[in-house]
Amino acid sequence: MADTVKLPEDSFKPMTPADRAALDSEKIAAPSLTFTQDAWRRLKKNRGAWVSLIILAIVFIMAFGSIFVSPHNPNAVNPSYANLPSKIPGIGINGFNGTLVQAGQRIDAYQQAGASSGTYYIMGTDYLGRDLFSRVLYGTRISLIIALVATFFDLTIGVTYGMFSGWKGGRIDTFMQRVIEIILSIPNLVVIVLLILILKPGMTSIIIAIALTSWTNMARLVRAQTMELKSQEYILAARTLGERPLKIAFKHLLPNLSSVIIINTMFTIPNAIFFEAMLSYIGIGISSPQASLGTLLNDGQKNFQFLPYQMWWPALVLSIVMLAFNLLGDGLRDAFDPRTKE
Repeated sequence: MADTVKLPEDSFKPMTPADRAALDSEKIAAPSLTFTQDAWRRLKKNRGAWVSLIILAIVFIMAFGSIFVSPHNPNAVNPSYANLPSKIPGIGINGFNGTLVQAGQRIDAYQQAGASSGTYYIMGTDYLGRDLFSRVLYGTRISLIIALVATFFDLTIGVTYGMFSGWKGGRIDTFMQRVIEIILSIPNLVVIVLLILILKPGMTSIIIAIALTSWTNMARLVRAQTMELKSQEYILAARTLGERPLKIAFKHLLPNLSSVIIINTMFTIPNAIFFEAMLSYIGIGISSPQASLGTLLNDGQKNFQFLPYQMWWPALVLSIVMLAFNLLGDGLRDAFDPRTKE
């Protein structure tokens, strides 16, 4: 008869509360997060992207809020207050206290212009006495509107065109991609110049030029992702069950394309802003007296040698907006990429 193995009596002892606490402390547990929640968590950990998001929110609120509350009329002319420097109440730092250097001496430009004690302009005035702060807010709003229009065409024409091309494949896809290549071969500047021959320079010409050319990059990205996704098992299962292509597009494709769409949109917006500023700067975009960041840069560079602040302010705002959108785009790309290592 085989010998039986006796276990020590200590092995049958019940667990004490201290033992349970020790086991609980060794458990590795993480909260269950959806893809969107995990992306939001990653975005908040990216300080550059998070700060950029806050800055852009402030810029949007100030730019569009100036429709209802604005320090001055952006187009109101006051020659008596022409070329006044920046003056912020309570700040005595040179450059922000309303003083200028003339003939080697620093003088109070507001007192010399006969302005009352309560008169001040945060960013100064231009050569016609118009408030630069109000004009920068107005110009930023124009640039953001054009950027939002570019985003609209990206999200409508670009996404629809790319999904249809990638879903159909074959000869239809080949033909649609050749159309995109033809559009890409024509520079945007040529398109806007041709439109100016038909329409007068202004926002309408810029919007039409953006509508004709801005969606192509989005379409190519969405098409490539759609061709990859349509061979996945869940798409094949949906097609086998008889679901219509339109339902598959909205129920399965769009949610999985959302990260590509959002990231590309964040890079479309600064490109559209820069495109408008460049056109207005060279004189074929927004025309005076209407303000935009490009026209403000054009007006400021004329007096840059003597009154550099007139160019500094719009250039600073344009740089901040461009940088913030690009940093936010980088942050969103990292947040939506599950392969990114923290």
